[in-house]
Amino acid sequence: MRKILVSAVLISAMLLNLHSQAGTQLIKVIVAPDHQDWTYKVNEKAKFTVLVFKYGNLLENVTVDYEAGPDMLPDIKKEGVVLKNGKLELSGTMKQPGFYRVRVWAVADGKRYEGLATAAFEPEKIQPTVKDPSGFDSFWNDEIAKARKINLDPRLTLVPERCTSDADVYHISFQNEAPGSRIYGMLAMPKKPGKYPAILRVPGAGIRPYSGDTRTAGQGFIVLDIGIHGIPVNLEQQLYTDLGGAALSEYFNIRMNDRNRHYFKRVYLGCVRAVDFIFSLPEFNGTDIAVTGGSQGGALTIVTAGLDKRIRFAAGLYPALCDHTGYLNKRAGGWPHYFRNTEPKPGEVETLAYFDVVNFARRVSAPGYYTWGFNDIVCPPTSMYSAYNVMTAPKELHLYQETGHWTFPEQTEALNNWLMKKLKGE
Repeated sequence: MRKILVSAVLISAMLLNLHSQAGTQLIKVIVAPDHQDWTYKVNEKAKFTVLVFKYGNLLENVTVDYEAGPDMLPDIKKEGVVLKNGKLELSGTMKQPGFYRVRVWAVADGKRYEGLATAAFEPEKIQPTVKDPSGFDSFWNDEIAKARKINLDPRLTLVPERCTSDADVYHISFQNEAPGSRIYGMLAMPKKPGKYPAILRVPGAGIRPYSGDTRTAGQGFIVLDIGIHGIPVNLEQQLYTDLGGAALSEYFNIRMNDRNRHYFKRVYLGCVRAVDFIFSLPEFNGTDIAVTGGSQGGALTIVTAGLDKRIRFAAGLYPALCDHTGYLNKRAGGWPHYFRNTEPKPGEVETLAYFDVVNFARRVSAPGYYTWGFNDIVCPPTSMYSAYNVMTAPKELHLYQETGHWTFPEQTEALNNWLMKKLKGE
């Protein structure tokens, strides 16, 4: 019976993995934990089976390299292991709440193919390592008050080529925290006159243009997509590529030892000012507003909800910027992985505590919908749980264990459906 159960688990994991990677890899490296939900008790042994497939057939005598250990901090590394019978069995455990990951690279036909799986050990008990500064609230309240003394000076330019029969699209901007410091975005609104709920979409990391969400606007929502870098969001892609390789390269590291000048200060304030902008729109119903985004946008979702109590609902995918001091405590920290490979310079630990998503999560009061997977190596699950577990607001966590820094279409659809139903009062 046990062999039948194990086989069923392996086949299920294989089919799930094959579905998610359909059309992407010739060789499929399957790493399958022996618990269907990939979740274990502390000190319980997690068993992993490694299988390599080509055209749906098990490959024998394939050579693999692998590493295993705590999330982002593997302590076992092996190279040149031959799967003589086409299978490799590994195991691991955690003595405290956290995640144990097995990552495998198979060498076949002269190329390397990767597979991984990550076991959770009582993740609901993970607590953050970052400190909550005593001056956190006064700092951000003062900075928001100062920013609001700056005239919003909103500017809207219709983009006719983006408009549809149901929605209008505008390229917009407004002043942020200082005269001449502007936030740009794309605003999509229903054409039919009326008062509507609003969705603020905050961006993932990088520099890019935006086009406006006419599909959602056509369903009766105001949708504002903002950029964070103070440049128009309707230019040619090459400009953003050039900036990403030059002036805005690693922008997240800019002045990270000074809370008054750190790059994310104007970004976080810009998110609050974006809420101010939405409230200034005569088409907004004045009450129903949500914020959503993934990765850096997942972080900004929590930040905005933590800073602005007007936010009624928050929906975040795999939030970044969580628990920056994790690596200083022999644990995974969030993107952009501060202190993973370098020691902190004077002032950095203290400054980053004012920008750590964990400390905004403590202050969120809006009901939230959050979703991620265990295999994320950009925003490690250890760091995300560090923020989620300190939230006292009503919250839902929807796990898709196999996902890394990506989502299934069904996963994104479920989040969007939740958000729209909440805004409609359903």
